[in-house]
Amino acid sequence: MRHSRPARASRIGRVVAASARHPWLVLLAAVLLALAAAAYAARHFALTADTAELISTDLDWRQRELDYAAAFPQLQNLVVVVIDGATPELAEAAARRLEPALRRNALLASVRDPEGDDFFVRNGVLLLPLPEVEAAMQGLIRAQPFLGPLAADPTLHGVAGLVATLAQGLQQGGMPQGAALPLLRRLAAAFESVLAGRPAFFSWRALLDQAPPGPRQTRRVLLVQPVLDYAALQPGAAATAAIRDTARDLGIDAAHGLSLRLTGPVPMADEEFATLAEDAWLLTGTMLAALVGILWLAVRSIRIAAAILGTTLLGLVITAGLGLLAAGRFNLISVAFIPLFVGLGIDFSIQFSVRYRAERLGHARDEAALAAAGRGVGRALLLSAAAIGAGFFAFLPTSYIGLAELGLIAGLGMMIAFALSITLLPALLVLLRPRRAGRAEAGFASLAPVEAFLRRRRRGVLGAALALAALSLALLPLLRFDFNPLHLRSERVESMATLRDLEADPDRTPNTISVLRPSLAEARALGERLARLPEVSRTLTLADFVPARQDEKLALIADAAMFLGPALEAPPVPPATDAALRARLESAAAALRRGEASGEAGEAARRLAAALERLAAATPEMRGRAEAAVAGPLPLLLDQIRGLLQAGPVTVESLPPALAADWIARDGRYRVEAHPRPGVEDNAALIAFSDAVQRVAADATGVPISIREAGASIVTAFLQAGLFSALAVVALLALALRRARDVTLTMLPVLLSGLLTFATCAALGLPLNFANIIALPLLFGVGVAFNIYFVMAWRAGETDLLQSSLTRAVVFSALTTAVAFGALWLSSHPGTASMGRLLMISLGWELLVTLFVRPALLARPPAA
Repeated sequence: MRHSRPARASRIGRVVAASARHPWLVLLAAVLLALAAAAYAARHFALTADTAELISTDLDWRQRELDYAAAFPQLQNLVVVVIDGATPELAEAAARRLEPALRRNALLASVRDPEGDDFFVRNGVLLLPLPEVEAAMQGLIRAQPFLGPLAADPTLHGVAGLVATLAQGLQQGGMPQGAALPLLRRLAAAFESVLAGRPAFFSWRALLDQAPPGPRQTRRVLLVQPVLDYAALQPGAAATAAIRDTARDLGIDAAHGLSLRLTGPVPMADEEFATLAEDAWLLTGTMLAALVGILWLAVRSIRIAAAILGTTLLGLVITAGLGLLAAGRFNLISVAFIPLFVGLGIDFSIQFSVRYRAERLGHARDEAALAAAGRGVGRALLLSAAAIGAGFFAFLPTSYIGLAELGLIAGLGMMIAFALSITLLPALLVLLRPRRAGRAEAGFASLAPVEAFLRRRRRGVLGAALALAALSLALLPLLRFDFNPLHLRSERVESMATLRDLEADPDRTPNTISVLRPSLAEARALGERLARLPEVSRTLTLADFVPARQDEKLALIADAAMFLGPALEAPPVPPATDAALRARLESAAAALRRGEASGEAGEAARRLAAALERLAAATPEMRGRAEAAVAGPLPLLLDQIRGLLQAGPVTVESLPPALAADWIARDGRYRVEAHPRPGVEDNAALIAFSDAVQRVAADATGVPISIREAGASIVTAFLQAGLFSALAVVALLALALRRARDVTLTMLPVLLSGLLTFATCAALGLPLNFANIIALPLLFGVGVAFNIYFVMAWRAGETDLLQSSLTRAVVFSALTTAVAFGALWLSSHPGTASMGRLLMISLGWELLVTLFVRPALLARPPAA
């Protein structure tokens, strides 16, 4: 191999030589600049975690989204508090305790219990179909003999009296054994659990409904708007912690038959950060160990590796400060400048350092070797930095603000990385004085046979590369883009698991679409049209809260109230003493044993009698726990029954203001809400549901539409950025290289590596997504840089490139980036792991193209 050595030093070579002559001055200047950048960053640090700010508001779908948010601000930035109880009464009571407690917290701007509003307590039954209302009223009338005594004495004493009455009815034949069986069994089970020291949860409502309660009965949902701190990595963390602390203080926990889970936009975004941080130390440690290890293999010197790491660290600090100065803040996308800077900045430093080691063989003084390295690779480094920077700056015109700000900061970072690689790095190498290596050239002499083979078989190698490119093009239609950001979140975290539960709940699914219309009549007409779509399960408007067939339903309720009213309003009996309670328990047990019930009812009666006898003989504390378990839910149930018996006529005008505000916008427009058919969680169903609704109402908005449109906008932005970047890089290369053939030779390997990467993803079924697509700028930059190095060396007359120090630098630079950032594959966060996979695949192909295709492309000498 030979190097072209110009007679006069290049400008870059003179800069390197000056830095080597004044290393302390250069180091001092770099440290002062880094300190100033760090001080600026500390004073002006701003990071927005608001994903709504990542996409331009000029897009039509974003305009509709913002219009809807302004119309219903109370429905935005929510924490959805999901309370599940072992019984309906437990969930209801927990929601009633939690809501007022949360209202008193200054970290929570608003707290609402939509299902617990007095309107629904009184009139909710009217919203049921007429047959269900009739069945519910008949059930209450049948329960009248039991409800009266319990209303007068809603204690364990009253429950024991009810059991005695029930036993008497069984004995006299006035009570069917099948009707008594559920109560006998459930009371026996509850008392046995109490006596065994286990939690006991009893539901009177389940007995009245004569059916096991489902999520509709045992789940309550509160809607909380927290005060968000967007300067924090987890803007809602303080608010969600306050919700959990309040719930814990109120005994809303598993020990009391309750669970509280949080989901919604705020906790989901916060838990995203928590999941990313979960493996932070493992990933950081792995990345640093890989970085140091590969660097040492590349330069075979701890001191050179230390100089590279020091240069990279100071450059990262300077870039952070300058980035904040230029962009004013970081966002969730622009913080990716860190891996971009490290991956590409280290590449510049490795290129310079490996060339420096090679030049030391022909120069006695390190300063001369450094200057020669600057002359040898400086122009290639400058062109690479300029091309990559121009590529990043090409992101600025896109509508994806997160990507545009990333391009701005990363582009500036490339300029900083280049400047430090020819100033600070030579200064540090002079100060650290690495030992001289005895190995010639520091290249890969063992690759000589490979290079000779590639030259002889140049046409075959290029033909194989062309065939691979054609195959890759054929596979591209199979490449998928997964636009659903939920698929990048860990299913293990609470917010995601809870969201999945809500998606399966047709009454509470978040995957709804809304449309605004000027009048209620137009809203109802649109709702009827949408409801006929096969992709829509039902629609809601304000009018749907005005019950149909009210007169018939109110007549049924009035009949029930006539039977139940006097019993429910009976004066309470005085509290029983413990002695009276024991006597009542014993008498109830004796009554059960006197009965002649047979079969399952007889067995349940004897089982309950045994439990009552043991309870009578137990301690007062044990009886107190039994009363809390069985009689505790009674007051709530009785209040609910009294409330629904007071139902009255409902009109649009009589609907509560809080309810109306959720369906009438501040400017007077009316909302139509469309619910999807079950199973709309997958991408195909989301698209079908969104498309079906928008064919009828093009101005619709909602989670499914936002997810789909955000994905389309981001893909468009990346395609635009890719096109702009490619044009900018080609234009710069044409200006610098001035030969179409040389520009083509520079870009062809980049194209081939990209095609092979995408084809591999398509073949393996690995979709592109919002996370791994951020790795594409890094991969593009690495590919452009590598090709520039080879083409510039080839143009300078260097031969045997595969055996050279340049190939060594390129190989170890790729390995450094691949191993360090491929460690992301270890992350438990699906999005981060997908980024690691894509990086490893792409850099693997880049290495193969470097070792086998690029030498064949450059086998012929350049034209004179």
